[in-house]
Amino acid sequence: MSKVEEFLTKQQEQDIIEAIRIAEQNTSGEIRVHIEASSDKDHYERALEVFHLLKMYNTKDKNGVLIYVAVHDKKFVICGDKGINQVVPKDFWNTTKDSIQHHFKKGDFKQGLVDGVLKAGEELKAHFPWQIDDENELSNEISR
Repeated sequence: MSKVEEFLTKQQEQDIIEAIRIAEQNTSGEIRVHIEASSDKDHYERALEVFHLLKMYNTKDKNGVLIYVAVHDKKFVICGDKGINQVVPKDFWNTTKDSIQHHFKKGDFKQGLVDGVLKAGEELKAHFPWQIDDENELSNEISR
């Protein structure tokens, strides 16, 4: 088994998917998690590439959020679509980043991602509250 497959158990993945579902109940924002072994590219650039590969720009309000994790590199990136970036301050994602980082430093990757997803949902709710006509526009599954 590779380090990517060992990064999370099936149950831990289900816990993260459930956190995405819960976070998206209060916002029209869409949250995805992507995990891969490593990247030869700058991690932010790779996260943007994955964002486009997953077609996360295909949301009505341009409010998709990607939490990208490069396991071997011990790096993660949070990036949001232009709808988010146009309305939030530059340090908007710092509380989400801090929450993830706190758990990752202790080796608790599942809890870091669960807390990060839930925190991202809270942050999104302020600018993109759930609307009566909202639908789940992107998969909640963890991509690899």
